[in-house]
Amino acid sequence: MLAPYACRPEDTRGRLYPEDESAFRSCFQRDRDRIIHSSAFRRLMHKTQVFVVHEGDNFRTRLTHSIEVAQVARTVAGALGLNEELTEAVALAHDLGHTPFGHTGEDALAALMAPYGGFDHNAQAIRIVTRLERHYAGFDGLNLTWETLEGIAKHNGPVGGELPYALAEYNARHDLELSTHASAEAQVAALADDIAYNNHDLHDGLRAGLFTEADIAALPIVGACYAEVDAAHPGLDPKRRRHEALRRVFGVMVGDVIAQAQAVLAETRPDSPADVRHMGRPVIRFSDALWADLKQIRAFLFARMYRAPSVMKVRAEVTKVVEGLFPLYLKRTELLPEKWREDVAAAPGETALARIVADYIAGMTDRFALQEHARLLGGSG
Repeated sequence: MLAPYACRPEDTRGRLYPEDESAFRSCFQRDRDRIIHSSAFRRLMHKTQVFVVHEGDNFRTRLTHSIEVAQVARTVAGALGLNEELTEAVALAHDLGHTPFGHTGEDALAALMAPYGGFDHNAQAIRIVTRLERHYAGFDGLNLTWETLEGIAKHNGPVGGELPYALAEYNARHDLELSTHASAEAQVAALADDIAYNNHDLHDGLRAGLFTEADIAALPIVGACYAEVDAAHPGLDPKRRRHEALRRVFGVMVGDVIAQAQAVLAETRPDSPADVRHMGRPVIRFSDALWADLKQIRAFLFARMYRAPSVMKVRAEVTKVVEGLFPLYLKRTELLPEKWREDVAAAPGETALARIVADYIAGMTDRFALQEHARLLGGSG
């Protein structure tokens, strides 16, 4: 049973290119399936979150992260009476636009693209699902429903001011109403992203030896979860102890989002998805108390993980990879694969060429970017 504020397949605003719908799958199921079968989704397997792919097989990749986000998102959506299929579609697609080397690669590419309209991974995800995936006979992209595209574009909130080039380009053809909030389903996907990375960055940081359990014992939520495990299972094997504590951290965040959302929805009583979009504030959020705790955890992770000397050293190295490849491809387009050279031949001007080069580099996996840099520029790949 869906809540009145949930998105219903039968009420979809449809696809840019009309299609006959399936007799067996809802339109949002089909969106989810198209995302899973896309080339960009498969490439997430070799794009990492914080650590570069060769640093270890057990760290999260963009793919495992996206799957974890989708799992959390479905749980929260189900508890709130939302459409789980739409929620999952947005969750699985939310990182499709990420470059190799995580946010480091995005920062480098954004700086290089500043003269050409900039680069933003959410906007790039829209470009991928509406243009760069080229498998279907009748259209470029995946021809996703309006609701899924809206969720990808603005799951983090309304998008205002000067729009990223890729988002502005598509929105001019297909208005995603960027000034409003997204559906409750997309808002759930955004919070599920926060929950997943807050939890797994603690786990990956511990695994990498950037900090220890003793270092995080004083952190809010985390310390209490470790104490709870120690009380219930004294002398537990260290790996099991870590797992038991961090799964409790996970549970605290999920439980808080559900409880807070239920309170907001009970207070505001939206009767439709449109009411949610025009509420003027998110309906899916952490409580103020938990958000304050999470800010302390994020500050710790920023100092001890994202800015750790070993991580910063790799950040500098991979920044040079992106900074080397971008101007090289701009100058020597014959180095691009044939299908990309065909796009270059049809590109009207320098900005269009830069966007094609950015598309190509953004689609690279960590491994391929390192290999291409080594092959073309003699860097260490």
